[in-house]
Amino acid sequence: MSDRQELQNDETTNAKQVILPGATIGMVGGGQLGRMFAMAAARMGYRVGVFCGSSDEPAAKVAAFTVCGPLTDHSAIEAFAKRCDVITLEFENIPADTIAACGKHAPTYPDASVLAMAQDRWTEKTTLREAGIPVAGFEPVYDRESAIAAGDLLGWPIIVKTCRSGYDGKGQHRLNSPDDAATVEWAGAEGGEDGQPPWVAEALVPFEREASVIVARTLDQRVETFPVFENDHQNHILDETKLPAEVSSEMQAQAREIAMRVAEHVGLVGLLCVELFVTEDELIVNEVAPRPHNSGHVTIEACATSQFEQHVRAICGLPLGDTSMVVPAASMLNLLGDLWQAAEARNASPNWEACLETPGVALHLYGKHAAPAGRKMGHLTAVGDDLPEVSQRLHLARERLLSELG
Repeated sequence: MSDRQELQNDETTNAKQVILPGATIGMVGGGQLGRMFAMAAARMGYRVGVFCGSSDEPAAKVAAFTVCGPLTDHSAIEAFAKRCDVITLEFENIPADTIAACGKHAPTYPDASVLAMAQDRWTEKTTLREAGIPVAGFEPVYDRESAIAAGDLLGWPIIVKTCRSGYDGKGQHRLNSPDDAATVEWAGAEGGEDGQPPWVAEALVPFEREASVIVARTLDQRVETFPVFENDHQNHILDETKLPAEVSSEMQAQAREIAMRVAEHVGLVGLLCVELFVTEDELIVNEVAPRPHNSGHVTIEACATSQFEQHVRAICGLPLGDTSMVVPAASMLNLLGDLWQAAEARNASPNWEACLETPGVALHLYGKHAAPAGRKMGHLTAVGDDLPEVSQRLHLARERLLSELG
């Protein structure tokens, strides 16, 4: 690693590490987050290498080079890491051994401790509660009996989630009464180390809306947050993100402060998304993710600096970018595999021409081939002066994807 690419001071004197354009950034993971990160980094003059399972994955198609192999293949990991000046991650479910192996050859952000926190909901919620971050009441669950005990303690109904792996509603159950506990296959989930539970029960939060905040933090502790996003879900999957969120200025400031506190507490270097429930009078943290986030895609068109460029800046030790909005209103809609299936049922493809006839709509496709129901295949974004109008225009564009071809 050249002196030009990395400037390292003693950590005891507020260490600062700078990885300059021209260097190589490694991305562990080949999905759409890695793809959009690689595109942002390339625009800034960096080479991006991707470590993933297949050269056909979305990020691999835009990378400078790709090393393929299982996340547990240490020979492939070493071959990849030796070519990188700094390494980052696309998703949190990566074995800690993989991160440790990468870290032997290049700085790797976020580090294993942040990853361990995000990989296990019990660890995550315990960490947040210890930091004084507001979270819903929660209890450990090992089996049917402990689920019923948790419901009796927290109050019915409860949400029971696997501590590991689940996302987009997978591995989650709403239990309205003790009778519902008999419908869950409790033996299927994996517990953590030191006897940590395989499931966590959470008190049901009567929220008015869901929101998220993305925070960036550098090695020398500079911090910036994006505006608060408002998120609408369908079937536990993010459907639409609106900016700005319909949340009071006081709550917006509080949300950004919570995100900064989380980033500082866990020692983040990189990007972290904090998902929040907004109630009538308080904010409750639902979960965190130390990476770019689906809700942050709207920043590409809506903010002076996108979440992906900010990720590059944060891990490379560059000045963090301006996160303010450059338009009064913006919205993002996900495109799921269901659209492709609906079109295929009519022996057609999504009608991109009709969609893009809608004024001011930006199309982002991720280069995925298989389109099962619920799979995120791309997204649409629109900006304007009035949020309801922007959202309406965007929904119209998505509806046109299934209109008859001319």
